[in-house]
Amino acid sequence: MQPPWLAHKEEVVMIVLGIVLLLVGFVAKISILWTIGIVLIVVGLVLVLLGRTGRPVGGRAHYF
Repeated sequence: MQPPWLAHKEEVVMIVLGIVLLLVGFVAKISILWTIGIVLIVVGLVLVLLGRTGRPVGGRAHYF
């Protein structure tokens, strides 16, 4: 059995990539990386929430 945080690994990868881009964008003062990082975090969190509802959302049973 997988731990709960590995159940949706695509979304977790998206969130981690967003955090990395946020940090790199902040340190290097590159605003496009900062923006892309925020977008990836938000999309990853939305997909995690939709995936954990346990019901099909938007006609799809799974988002992967």
